[in-house]
Amino acid sequence: MNYKVIDPETYYRKGVYRHFTEDCKCSTSMTARIDVTELVNYSKAKGTKFYINFLYVLSKVLNSRDDYKMAYLWQTKELICYDVINPIQYVFHDDTETCTPVYSSYNEDYDVFYKNALDDVEKAKKTREYGLDAANHPNWFDASYISWLSYDSLNIELPDGYLYFLPIINWGKYREENGRLMMPITVRLNHAVADGYLIANVYKLLEKEIEEFVKSKDK
Repeated sequence: MNYKVIDPETYYRKGVYRHFTEDCKCSTSMTARIDVTELVNYSKAKGTKFYINFLYVLSKVLNSRDDYKMAYLWQTKELICYDVINPIQYVFHDDTETCTPVYSSYNEDYDVFYKNALDDVEKAKKTREYGLDAANHPNWFDASYISWLSYDSLNIELPDGYLYFLPIINWGKYREENGRLMMPITVRLNHAVADGYLIANVYKLLEKEIEEFVKSKDK
């Protein structure tokens, strides 16, 4: 785990950062649907899991900009940017109706990521422990699939004034709309390090990366 310390005085969002860490501590979230038709078709054609393929694309997108890799070290009151952030996926246990967090590591090599993420899931299926270990996984972001519902809105609440900067991403079932498969995705970021543009940009990057991913794998 490596990171660089950001000087708030030279940070390009200096004024916004000061306002939303001092005057108005809050987060912002947005829910929108993106077209995942081609990624679904690719996953079925290749016999791979759509869920993990999307998790790879999501992780790649969030690692593509420093804005999505920010964190706040409350111990030293430092604004930092991680070199890499990794996804926390979840395994749901039908018998207990509970879930287990799964700490998977991001790897830009798709084949490596896919194999390791799949192995992580299989290991988690063997336990019923919650297993949350945030202290030893500081640069992991929350990536939770709500598989039971194609929802229209979702809001994640954190305690007022809590400066948690890493992304929290949720997504639901895709559904057919006008012949295309559309999937709801919720992106939550702290307002100190992100605004509407940066959140909306996640959706644009996801659609672009899905297109490039499918094209590159079909060659």
